[in-house]
Amino acid sequence: MDPTSTAFWAALGSIILANVILSGDNAVVIALAARSLPPQQQGKAIFWGSAAAIVLRILLTLLAVEMLKWPYLKIVGALLLLYIGISLLSEDEGEEGEHKHVGSLLAAVRTILVADLVMSLDNVLAVAAAAKGSAVLLVIGLAVSIPLIIFGSTLLVKVMDRFPIIITLGAGMLGYLAGEMMFTDPGLTGHFGEMPHAVVVAAGVVGAAFVVAVGLWLQRRSRERGAAA
Repeated sequence: MDPTSTAFWAALGSIILANVILSGDNAVVIALAARSLPPQQQGKAIFWGSAAAIVLRILLTLLAVEMLKWPYLKIVGALLLLYIGISLLSEDEGEEGEHKHVGSLLAAVRTILVADLVMSLDNVLAVAAAAKGSAVLLVIGLAVSIPLIIFGSTLLVKVMDRFPIIITLGAGMLGYLAGEMMFTDPGLTGHFGEMPHAVVVAAGVVGAAFVVAVGLWLQRRSRERGAAA
């Protein structure tokens, strides 16, 4: 596709727009993972996590059509999201609600990569469609999206410090996505047929409730242990 053509720039704009719209949940995960770090490392985790996630997303987009046909891939991804959601929510907090900065930069980036990879399984189809088969468009479009995702994640980290309820909502969102993914897996629908939308939504609600309930229980147990020590 000619870079000087209107079609090229229209497709590039579509890729950037699709990626930004579909990356709202990814920004939440990046912010959740970064908040466990000291303030001076949060920016680094957001930058490197976002950049590495975009690189993985480019590779995933090139393989997305085939990968989404693999049976049970979504179920594995859903289980990973449940684990990540519970882990992020159950991190200990201080007695007055002030978060304890624990963990490492590498661990935060790893969490961002795994969660972004799993959540992008469906999203990359829209991005791939916008690219219209052009790898150059795909790379440029996703690369341009990095600053926007970094800005959104940085803003969320600051908002989470002021409104801790967003942390619970973010973890619940991961559980909801996990429930939806699990009930739309090709291996499952191959045996039982396409699930009604209401069933998929109900699975998402159950997944959200499960993550929040287990995460808050582990958080409360950690606080009790800390008080007893």
